Amino acid sequence: MGLTDKIYAHLPQRGQDVAASAFGLYRHWLRSGPGYADLLRGYRDRDAWPLDRFAAYQAERLKVMLGNAADHIPYYRRSWSADEKAAARAGRLSELPLLSKDPIRSHPQDFARDDARPLLRYRFLTSGSTGTPVSTLWTAREARDARALREARSANWAGTSFSEGRATFSGRIVVPDANSDGPFHRYNGVENQVYFSAFHLSRANAGRYVEALRRHKTQWLTGYAVSYYLLARHIQDLGLDVPPLKAVVTTSEKLTAGMRTVMEQAYGCPVFEEYGTVENAVFASECAHHRLHVSPDAGVVEILRPDGSACDPDEAGEVVATGFVRQYQPFIRYRVGDVAAWDPEPCACGRPMPVLKEVIGRVEDVVVGPDGRQMVRFHGIFVGQDQVVEGQIVQEALDRIRVKIVPAAAYGPADAADIAQRVRQRLGDVSVIVEPVESIPRSANGKFKAVISHIKANG
Repeated sequence: MGLTDKIYAHLPQRGQDVAASAFGLYRHWLRSGPGYADLLRGYRDRDAWPLDRFAAYQAERLKVMLGNAADHIPYYRRSWSADEKAAARAGRLSELPLLSKDPIRSHPQDFARDDARPLLRYRFLTSGSTGTPVSTLWTAREARDARALREARSANWAGTSFSEGRATFSGRIVVPDANSDGPFHRYNGVENQVYFSAFHLSRANAGRYVEALRRHKTQWLTGYAVSYYLLARHIQDLGLDVPPLKAVVTTSEKLTAGMRTVMEQAYGCPVFEEYGTVENAVFASECAHHRLHVSPDAGVVEILRPDGSACDPDEAGEVVATGFVRQYQPFIRYRVGDVAAWDPEPCACGRPMPVLKEVIGRVEDVVVGPDGRQMVRFHGIFVGQDQVVEGQIVQEALDRIRVKIVPAAAYGPADAADIAQRVRQRLGDVSVIVEPVESIPRSANGKFKAVISHIKANG
């Protein structure tokens, strides 16, 4: 736990609301500051471009970005062959090697341009869906580009906006006391944003979550799909009255048809899926017809067979992405870790953007607390754990969690104690076994589940 988190954890609730608002002020400036309006206008203007115009746009962006990578980014300059560098300078993306997450985890700075010195640079960590986070480096303009993309293609398509009051489920520890009796949110008054705790969600607490929506006049919901689904089930079971909402935009986990039905019934509004990554390598969002469109002006998405050839429509393959939003630390032909398929059918909305038929494998096991609370994205405990190479959470019983970790050379007792403390902060008084292992078994596609629960969540 960092110093800022420790200070926050010791503040009273009102102080934590003030801290959330101060953080909201900073994030609002970072994501909506100078240049944001022009970036937003660009995405809206390109919304109905024909595919040939998108293709020309991509070719132009690729030639510049790949040439810069060959000449000014240490990792690519060192690892690409002479022929690959020539292909990069010519903009021939398909002739470049695929990029795994391991070298980024080991040396993130090697992927940053050495000819650029941004005045401000920001570091964000992925949640580590394969067990260990990836460190990403951003400039302020890139953060604004990412928000403009989400505003134009996600929030606006859903009939809402980030300028309207929203509630958010994420992996952030907003209520540090695992045994808190509520409230189970903190309020960012700058952006009229309710930060929900994903770690206190239970049938007994559901009414307090709904009351927060009413109190703060929340207009829409965004964040973890499974958390909103679990809350929706509790709302239905308890017959709770939900205030009017415009939309739910889910992120981070796969949204199934069954989850969508339950959520639309419980919240009384349409539910939209957003598919993306913290690395901003790929972005797709649903239109009013609930078709998942990839934004070609946000990057190039490939769906590949094991031999590297492109999949046909309806054929599932590995997602490989080259994003345009982040030019300072670009990930080129990045193996996202998901499997998906293209949909050959055009969309009735009229937009010619490619459509994903299905994204496979983003629903995680739910961890259940002794008091019945249900949590997702639990592998966030590994964020900031520099001495953990890989990690896996295994729930063996309601009151027993086993944490398997592949330790780095400097790993020690203090790291194990910190991991156990993080688990208890989320679950309360449970037994935590931190087990160092040589490796974590992979499935046939080279991935392992970051969270495994042997407890059935029964709502």
